[in-house]
Amino acid sequence: MSSATAVPTIIGSPEEVLDPGEVRAFVADHLDRLPVEGRSVCVVVPDGTRSCPLPLLLAEVHRALAGRARSITVLIALGTHQPMSGDRLAAHLGYADGELERTYPGVTVLNHEWWDPATLVSVGVIPGERVAELSEGRLSEPVDVRINRHVVEADLALVVGPVFPHEVVGFSGGDKYFFPGVAGPEIIDLSHWLGALISSVEIIGTRGITPVRAVIEEAASMIPTERRALCLVVRSGAADLHAVSFGDPHTAWAAAAEVSAGSHVTYLDRPVSRVVSVMPAKYSDIWTAAKGFYKLEPVVADGGEVVIVAPHISTVSESHPEIEEIGYHCRDYFTAQWERFRHLPWGVIAHSTHLRGAGTYDAEHGERCRVRVTLATGIGRERTESVNLGWADPAGIDLEAARADPDTLVVDPAGEILYRLRS
Repeated sequence: MSSATAVPTIIGSPEEVLDPGEVRAFVADHLDRLPVEGRSVCVVVPDGTRSCPLPLLLAEVHRALAGRARSITVLIALGTHQPMSGDRLAAHLGYADGELERTYPGVTVLNHEWWDPATLVSVGVIPGERVAELSEGRLSEPVDVRINRHVVEADLALVVGPVFPHEVVGFSGGDKYFFPGVAGPEIIDLSHWLGALISSVEIIGTRGITPVRAVIEEAASMIPTERRALCLVVRSGAADLHAVSFGDPHTAWAAAAEVSAGSHVTYLDRPVSRVVSVMPAKYSDIWTAAKGFYKLEPVVADGGEVVIVAPHISTVSESHPEIEEIGYHCRDYFTAQWERFRHLPWGVIAHSTHLRGAGTYDAEHGERCRVRVTLATGIGRERTESVNLGWADPAGIDLEAARADPDTLVVDPAGEILYRLRS
């Protein structure tokens, strides 16, 4: 492309909010140039647990590709979340329930059916020696790289999704929409357990190529399909965008992550004794609402408490009953007793450590966690305490009193903004 026709690969900044017209023009500038004539396109997008103005973006993607591409499949990157129902998909993507064809003619919309092996294909194996190198010696098991067949069978895979600080990889987005977004269990479990070994509090909000990002990008390099990404920096809890970047998944993600670091991280001068995280309705179980802990753990003083307020939640995990068998524990609880737990899905064990936070364990003193985690949800006291978490009646949570307490931080809504200490 000559300099006369070149377009910027990113627009926006942490301080600004883009006009929708700017966003549409940016997307059009790039997608109109994509050589998609006669080719099949798989558009990979987030599920409803991420803030994202998908109706705006998908409308422009459809305008740019329809009539040129042979086929367009929109694949929801569930990871291992619950599938989205028809009415939720319609609201998420911007069409009336039952009116997909009228709004987006020729488009097929699919959930990533991670539970069905028939939907997955292997693109190769990362050898144990390479895993050891990428993980900086933390793991050395070979891993089969399986991914949704619609990605592999397409001529072009286009990621459209936001970038946020993330407890497993550092910053989400880019190739993470393939792994774990539309991946098989092997790479999901290995990458999440690697993140847990590093620890959420250490890796979350880390810029650049973390060991987990290195594994993800190694896996993505094995996909035979051409890959592009439209990476978004979304104003948390809203449909506005701070920035949009386009390019290959690594380059587009890296540019967006720099903006996300400026717009999605809030710094405090001192730690607080108590955090009250008010979770919005898009988090339907503790598995997803745990972000109200991940994003706040770094600013809680030793011995402090994080209270997750979500009266609408009545389930620990909609997809992973194993978490209720093992409960929530710090990393060392598992590594010190690895033979007891290694047969379980490593992604479940990783989630357990992410919500319980930093701590220590030994046979003599047992488990000692740095902070307390309390659920003020629709889950009963007995069930909450059975998974090694504290319980509080959500009706007894006085948010106004909490806001008036200088040692308490109330985050409403919680789940997307990372809080860190300046020091």
